Amino acid sequence: MTVTIRAHAKLTMSLAMVGVRDDGYHLIDAEMVSLDLHDLITIDPTRSGISARGPFAEGVPTDRTNLVARALELVERDAHVTIDKQIPHGGGLGGGSTDAAAVLRWGGFGTTAHDLLTASEIGADISFCLVGGRARVLGIGEIVEPLPHVEREITLIIPPLGVSTPAAYKAWDELGGPTGDGPNDLEAAALHVEPRMQWWRDAIAERLGIAPLLAGSGATWFTEGRRDDALTDLVDEGARVVVTRTIERSRES
Repeated sequence: MTVTIRAHAKLTMSLAMVGVRDDGYHLIDAEMVSLDLHDLITIDPTRSGISARGPFAEGVPTDRTNLVARALELVERDAHVTIDKQIPHGGGLGGGSTDAAAVLRWGGFGTTAHDLLTASEIGADISFCLVGGRARVLGIGEIVEPLPHVEREITLIIPPLGVSTPAAYKAWDELGGPTGDGPNDLEAAALHVEPRMQWWRDAIAERLGIAPLLAGSGATWFTEGRRDDALTDLVDEGARVVVTRTIERSRES
C-alpha cells in the first residue's frame, strides 16, 4: 500500500567538533532539533526507483548515491520513493538524512541503540532524524540523548547556493581543526569551501542587527524569532526566507 510520510528538517543549534576517529570519522557534541519544515516521502512498494519534485528538487540524486536508496537496501525492501523536496538540498538541514530516516521507519527501524548505530553507518544525521525532537547528539551522530522540548520560532535564510558536507569536514581538517567563535565549529570551514557565504552572513547581520548562526555545514543561516520582515530585499537577491518552528518529535502522516 502506498504511504506518505513527513520527513522533518533537522537544525543544528550548536556543533562542537571534539575529535577524529582512526577511520577518519569526526566526533561531535551537538544540540539538534526537529523543525516543522518537512519533505513529503511517498513510498509505493509496487514499483522501483527514486524521483524528486518540489522547489528544491534540482540537484537531488535519484540513483544509489541518494541516502533513500541506501535505506531501502538496509531494510531489504524494494519500492518507488517520490521525494517532494521542501527542504533545501545542500542547505545543512539534514534533508537527505531525514528522507532516509522516513524510509527506515517505514521498513521497521525504531530508536534502539542498535537501530541508531546501524542507521549512522549510512549517514551520520540519520540517527537523530529517527528520534527527532530535541537532543544532544554525540559520537559520529549515533548517540542521541533526548532533551526536553523548547518551543522556538526560527527564521531560516537559504541563499541560492549549497555547501557539500563532506567538503566542509575535509576543509575543517585542512584548516587544522579550528574552534568557532560562535556555537558552530564548522563555520570557518564552510566559509572556506564557499566564500560567498560570508557576504550572506554579513548582509543578514546588517539587516537584523545580530549575526545569524550557521545551520550545520551550511549554506542555510538562521536566527531565533520571526525576522522575515527585515529580510525582504534579500529575497530579491535570490534567497528564500522561511519561518518555521521546533517540534517535539518527528511526526508522520
